[in-house]
Amino acid sequence: MDIVHYQLAQPWWMLGLFLIPLLWWWKKKKYALGQESMTYSHISLEGGHTSLRTRLMPFLDVPFYLGLAFLVVALARPQKILAEEKVKADGIDIMLAMDLSSSMLSRDFDPDRLEVSKMVAKEFVEKRKYDRIGLVAFARESYTQCPLTPDHKVIQDLLDQLIVGILDDGTAIGMGLSNAVNRLKDSQAKSRIIILLTDGENNAGYIDPMTASEIAETLGIKVYTIAIGTTGRALSPIQKTADGRYIFGMQNVNIDETLLKNISEQTHGKYFRALDRKGLEEIYAEIDRLEKTKIEITAFKRYQDFYHIFIMIGLALVLGWWILKQTYFSLFKVVR
Repeated sequence: MDIVHYQLAQPWWMLGLFLIPLLWWWKKKKYALGQESMTYSHISLEGGHTSLRTRLMPFLDVPFYLGLAFLVVALARPQKILAEEKVKADGIDIMLAMDLSSSMLSRDFDPDRLEVSKMVAKEFVEKRKYDRIGLVAFARESYTQCPLTPDHKVIQDLLDQLIVGILDDGTAIGMGLSNAVNRLKDSQAKSRIIILLTDGENNAGYIDPMTASEIAETLGIKVYTIAIGTTGRALSPIQKTADGRYIFGMQNVNIDETLLKNISEQTHGKYFRALDRKGLEEIYAEIDRLEKTKIEITAFKRYQDFYHIFIMIGLALVLGWWILKQTYFSLFKVVR
C-alpha cells in the first residue's frame, strides 16, 4: 500500500517568511517619514473624490508580498514522499462458532445475549486485519454461515444476519465444534483457532463435544470457549407461540462450564465466562492479544519535488504586481 506524506527538504529557508512583515513595516515607516511624494493623475482627487484606483491603492503591494512568500516556500523545497509498504503477514485462520439456541435471546444482556455477541464479534473481526475468518452457527444442528475469507466486511454483514429460529431449537455444541474443525482441517495457516460461544448445555446433535475436541487437538487446532450469561436467573424464552413470538419468564442460567473448560484445556486454548458486555469485550481483547499475527513490513520511499509550482505562483504574483504598478497605478504614489 502507498502512504503519502509531505516534507520540506530545506526547512530553514522558511525563516525568510519573518522578513516579509519586516519589509512591509520598513516600507510603511518610509512613507510615514515623508520620504515619498504623492502624485495625482487627476485634479479631481484633490477635492476628496475617490475612484476605483484610489480605493485599491492600499492593496497594491499584497500580490508582491504574497509572491515573496511563495518564493520563500519554494526555496524550502516542498516534497511529496511516497512511502510504499509491502506487508508480509503470517495470518491466523479463525472460525467463529456462534450459538443460536433460543436461550441466546435472554435479556440479562442489553438487548439480549445474541445481539451483544454479534456486536462484540464484529469489533473483534475489525481488529484482525491480516487474518482469514469464517463463521458457523449451531442450535440443534449446525451450518456454515461463511467459510474462511479475508473479506471482513462479508463476515460482519453475515454476523448481522444471524437470528434465532433459523435452526431447530437446542444446543449441539459437538456439532458446532466439529463443523468449525472441518472448515479448518485443510488450512495451511501456521495457527488455526476456533472461538466457540455458547450459553447452555450440550443437549442435541449426534457428535459428542469431546470427540470433536479430540479431533481438533489432533489437527493442532486451538479452541477458545466462551460461556455467555449471568449467574442465577435471567429473563429468558420459556415458550413459543403459534405465530413465532417468544414468551419470556425467569429461568435459571445453566451452562456446562466443565465441558467448555475440558474442550479448551484439551486443545491448549482457554475458557472464559462473560457475565456482561464489558466482560465479553475484555475476553475478545485477551484472545486478540494471545493470538498475534506475525507481520513484516518493508518500506520504500520515493521523493517528488513540487517547489516549481510555488516558483510559478510566486513569479506570477510579483510580475502581476509590477505590471499593475507600471500601468494602471503608474501615476500614483500613496501613503500606505
